[in-house]
Amino acid sequence: MSEKEFNNISGSEASLQDQAASRGKVIIRTSIIGILANLGLAAFKMVIGLASNSIAVILDAVNNMTDMLSSIITIIGTRLAGKAPDKKHPLGHGRTEYITALLVAGIVLYAGLTSLVESVKKIITPEVADYSIISLIIIAAAVIVKLALGHYVKAKGIEVNSGSLIASGSDATFDALISASVLASAVIFLATGLSLEAYVGVMISIFIIKSGIEMVLDTVSDILGKREDGELVRRIKEVMAEDPDVQGAFDLILYNYGPEMLYGSVHVEVKDTLTAAQIDEMDRRLVKSVLKETGVYLTGISIYSQNTSDQEAMDIRRKVLETVMAHDYALQMHGFYLNRETRKMRFDVVLSFDYNRDDCISEIYKEVSGMFPDYDITVVPDLDITDL
Repeated sequence: MSEKEFNNISGSEASLQDQAASRGKVIIRTSIIGILANLGLAAFKMVIGLASNSIAVILDAVNNMTDMLSSIITIIGTRLAGKAPDKKHPLGHGRTEYITALLVAGIVLYAGLTSLVESVKKIITPEVADYSIISLIIIAAAVIVKLALGHYVKAKGIEVNSGSLIASGSDATFDALISASVLASAVIFLATGLSLEAYVGVMISIFIIKSGIEMVLDTVSDILGKREDGELVRRIKEVMAEDPDVQGAFDLILYNYGPEMLYGSVHVEVKDTLTAAQIDEMDRRLVKSVLKETGVYLTGISIYSQNTSDQEAMDIRRKVLETVMAHDYALQMHGFYLNRETRKMRFDVVLSFDYNRDDCISEIYKEVSGMFPDYDITVVPDLDITDL
């Protein structure tokens, strides 16, 4: 690698590190704003709830305190995720953010369950609430503040791809919904004498529990490894396709080591006339260009050799491609190579998850073998890991 190439790659990595540092500052700053806002709201609501003997207002205040805890956990998680790689964790600590997002989702779920239990108790042993005009005004103000806070935090979370912030923002929006329901119940009570807040609390609690479960499942999906964003996959392949020596990019696998921290491996189809030196140069170009344009570091590029100097081999490839792609379960065929001297043929087929892989490969093998019985045929099944 030349000094210029090294500097280019190092420059791209430095730029990504700067972006990561900037991202961490945004998350921490947003979380601090959330802590201060929730601290003020919790204090006001607790005073109002105790004075008016309203379980809904008191629960709302408790919920604000759990939001503070969520923000604190987010800050701690961001700090830990930003630690530099070490011998024990050579790819960094970015996945810590998924753990904190899971904790925040757990807090949302806990808050929903607590609200449900307290609301049911209130239905069984009702107590008359005593609302004042001042308390209603403060609750109304809290609704506005929480809606604004929820929108702000969630928007920042989406902007920097932070699951913890997105969960905290959603939780703040739920708080606004709870406060709005308390306000509506209070107005109805003052107008008609009918107390509905416990029943409304049950309905809102169920909604929060449902959302908490969805947050937990979504975060667990991130930890397990889920299908990557199709737009990112397409962009990576577009960047690679711009290289003059690349005939096609396939089997792209992205390894997630935290938000905004992706490594990848890919198969590249090239002409069978390229030398090892030319392939090496291409490999280095691709690593640099993909890192610069997408922030993804390609740690491995494997090569498929494409018949470009044998017209008969190219004709056979076309026939095999038509046969394979006639099946609904075949999403793509690539990596085709034929050696007429050794009478060997090989190719990969991307299969849909909706079908039995063994049956599909067996059927394709039988069909192609029937068409070319004098060839030793190898059919490799590929998973539909990313958008093609």
